[in-house]
Amino acid sequence: MSLDGYLAGPEDDISWLSIAEQEGEDYGYAAFTKGIDTYIVGRKTYEVVLNLIGDFPAARQYDACYVLTTRSFPEREGITWYNGSPSELLRDIRRKSGKHIYCDGGASVVKAFLEEGLIDEYIISILPILLGKGKRLFQEGFPKHLLKLKETKTFASGLVQLHYTNKPS
Repeated sequence: MSLDGYLAGPEDDISWLSIAEQEGEDYGYAAFTKGIDTYIVGRKTYEVVLNLIGDFPAARQYDACYVLTTRSFPEREGITWYNGSPSELLRDIRRKSGKHIYCDGGASVVKAFLEEGLIDEYIISILPILLGKGKRLFQEGFPKHLLKLKETKTFASGLVQLHYTNKPS
């Protein structure tokens, strides 16, 4: 996200993300995704990825891939379209083998999971840019969550990565 808390600029502009691109640097993404077996993403993020690269690699990369949506989509190999509560989805996933879940997506997805207290860890990358307006990562209206800083990483591009866990009450 931008330093002022936006994940996209006006009209869903994400071109500014390129300021962090550096050859050979993935900011720990490959290592992080090695332990993931289930991927949950919002429909808007799904569509952004499709529009950018014409494909959705997560459908092949993970054992299970869920796209949260209220719309109907044609069946697509490797993707389960889901229209229900986040807590029910996680309950169903946890009944099966594999428990390493990566939830990605926009502010509405983050808010839905926050409202139900379903996020265990947060890894937030902050890019050195102030956008001034756009779509915020965190929408208003979820309950307060106390977090504990687990790790901070800085990179030559100016990107700072914060890793938080829930603080025990």
